[in-house]
Amino acid sequence: MGATNYANAFMSGKKLKRMNKPYRQHLKSSKNLETTYEAIRAGFVALALEKNRRASPFVAEARALKVTAAKAKTPRDLLKIDEIQGALITAAGVSDKAMDHLQESDKHEAVGGLIEKYLEPAGSKFVEELVFRFLLTRGDTLGGSMRNVGGFIAQKKLTRAIIACLRVAGRKYRWLHSDTDKWIDMPTDDADVELSLRGLSWQTAKEHRTLVYNRKVPFLGKKGKNVDLCLFNCQENEVGVVLRTHSFYIALGELKGGIDPAGADEHWKTARTALDRIHKAFAKKKLKPHTFFVGAAIEAEMAVEIWDMLESGVFENAANLTEDDQIVSLTNWLCSL
Repeated sequence: MGATNYANAFMSGKKLKRMNKPYRQHLKSSKNLETTYEAIRAGFVALALEKNRRASPFVAEARALKVTAAKAKTPRDLLKIDEIQGALITAAGVSDKAMDHLQESDKHEAVGGLIEKYLEPAGSKFVEELVFRFLLTRGDTLGGSMRNVGGFIAQKKLTRAIIACLRVAGRKYRWLHSDTDKWIDMPTDDADVELSLRGLSWQTAKEHRTLVYNRKVPFLGKKGKNVDLCLFNCQENEVGVVLRTHSFYIALGELKGGIDPAGADEHWKTARTALDRIHKAFAKKKLKPHTFFVGAAIEAEMAVEIWDMLESGVFENAANLTEDDQIVSLTNWLCSL
């Protein structure tokens, strides 16, 4: 073989290797997977901003409560103001979730306790005490929603990257609304569509692809297990039918959006266990769908382990969520499957 032909063959071999190892498009070593200090700092800022965004309605409610409650001359007079009865129950420590399970007599008892134990002892400051108690309960509600905020931010960022990939390629998509559970055509202006999205569907040259988030896969364990991302070879209205059929799964992935380095290892262990469970379930059918991992907080030891698993072919792709170039590369690969 001549030198030129050998060089061409060598370059073709390198190209084939990159195609078989899509992570090589954006990763050169495990070092590229590690989350930088700057990215961690930016992640915590993003969490703080999201917390403030979610807290804004509660602050507005508290202001409205204060103005309306100021009409009362005594704590007992609050019971005569119809507009704030729901807020009184909240201030008594009853969450929205708990409220649905209580009888009216239970609610009255809770409000009576609020007035007797906290508002009347506060004297002329009873309105301020009422608002304080209201915000305490709302704060607990906010704290509960913030436990999953890392996952929400991660899903939002990945979704926007996938939509961008489809739009750049000139592909139309449909999206699944999280509240109505209905598939909707791609809007002309899709700004913030990712806030209410839990699925995407598009068409390749010859086939349909449907991606859904947080879907329980029936054959993973006795009762099934949730998988963060599932890509199917089907139209959007067929997902419910093909869930139980191994051959319709094109790719499955784990997405961990927590940015706190202290919890990074635990998130990775959870994802690794999930991916291992996926591989075993499909191996029983002699199938190997594409698998991938995306994480926000990736420490050095984790990065080495992930890299080794990529190199050995345990799963096909991985990316650090805080690195835009890596996310673009991974979503391009996902949309090309």
